[in-house]
Amino acid sequence: MNKLSRLVSHAPKCSRSLSGVRRKYPINREEEQKLPVFEYKTSKNTYRRVFSWGNIYTGALGKPYKTSEKLEKQQCLKYPKRIGFGERQEVTTAACGFGFTVFGVRSETNQKIWGTGINTDSQIGYHEVRKDHPLEVLFYPKPIDLPLKQPEKTKVLKISAGRAHLVVLTDEGVFTLGNNAYGQCGRKIIENEDYIRSNYINHIQDIDGKNIVDVTCGQDHSLLLTEDGCVYSCGWGADGQTGLGHFENCSEFTKVNGDIQSEKIVKLSSKSDFVLALNNKGQVFGWGNTEYSQLTLDNGNQQISSPLHIKMLDKVGQIKSIASAGSFCLVLNDTGQVFSWGYGLLGCGPNVQHSKEPMHIPEVLFGKNEYNTDSKVEKVECGLYHGAAITNSGDLYIWGRNKNGCLGLGHEKDQYFPLKVAIGGYVEQIHCGVDHCIAICKPFI
Repeated sequence: MNKLSRLVSHAPKCSRSLSGVRRKYPINREEEQKLPVFEYKTSKNTYRRVFSWGNIYTGALGKPYKTSEKLEKQQCLKYPKRIGFGERQEVTTAACGFGFTVFGVRSETNQKIWGTGINTDSQIGYHEVRKDHPLEVLFYPKPIDLPLKQPEKTKVLKISAGRAHLVVLTDEGVFTLGNNAYGQCGRKIIENEDYIRSNYINHIQDIDGKNIVDVTCGQDHSLLLTEDGCVYSCGWGADGQTGLGHFENCSEFTKVNGDIQSEKIVKLSSKSDFVLALNNKGQVFGWGNTEYSQLTLDNGNQQISSPLHIKMLDKVGQIKSIASAGSFCLVLNDTGQVFSWGYGLLGCGPNVQHSKEPMHIPEVLFGKNEYNTDSKVEKVECGLYHGAAITNSGDLYIWGRNKNGCLGLGHEKDQYFPLKVAIGGYVEQIHCGVDHCIAICKPFI
């Protein structure tokens, strides 16, 4: 017997596994059927993992730190890390504001939303360390008690956060809280209102007798979408972002008309001072600030106070997903192509930082190649200075300004084109703030 034969005859049994099922295979194939099959327990279908990364100082990551020394040494988390809160609560959705995060959870109590981070305007509820000493920063999620009529049955459907206010959609209606200096909470503006000591939560059951199906916050304005595709807005209007035909503030949710008056809107997006709206035919409309040609080609107008059909997008195909950043836009068409335009790091390399027309970001940058021909972007999202895309295989690609490591790439350098984020799960939701991100993922097993 030669040396190789001796090695084979004494070789240990090997094994392989797939989808939680494991079978041992000996070198002798005849013994295969005699060996047992081990099936490992998989996670519940509803179980999700929550990851956060970016700026640590604000508390928005939901990760407590015991000493200030550790905070000084580690100013940011440069890669995704699981949040312990997500292991104890069944998180269904989230929203990232300016330095704070709010989670929606499945619960039979009225503690259905939890907030962490900056709380200078009670945007994540009123919390006090002792009587009359409200907390301005929370480093771990705390419950926000909503005045629900049937807490055991009510579900949180959507959360959206602005600079210092919050809008929550439930099947009991909409709840708003936080700063209302411009009327962005949809209630009367009270001069010199003390928001840090406020536990006031505004409730809007419906609007014009119609059910509300979606909510979106810009920087200091809010938008509601009804079941029949109508849009209502309130808040700061200096750049026309309320879409009401003027540049004044509005403290009551008011119907938006313009080019969307006879359209059925199905999706809204806003992060700063302009808005994108998508109708059921795949067409896109916009209003608000257009300083960098986000909404129109160069026609002299830098603010648009009434919705306008963005006709330059008609040539890129039927749109299925939209996202607005601080000064640029992303759209995804029905064939999986991503387009960007405006000002910023648009995902087309270091030499392209301003474009008045949509620029195609090549599919190969999102993982499509000859070995992975089925890879396709399913959704686009934006932070204030960065863009993100989720593919049909649950991969997350991200690019843009890497403020405080908010891209989750393990460093703080700006990223000029989409790069895959290493994260331990299939990404289902990505929520982007100014300098932090939250991802909700399905476990691999």
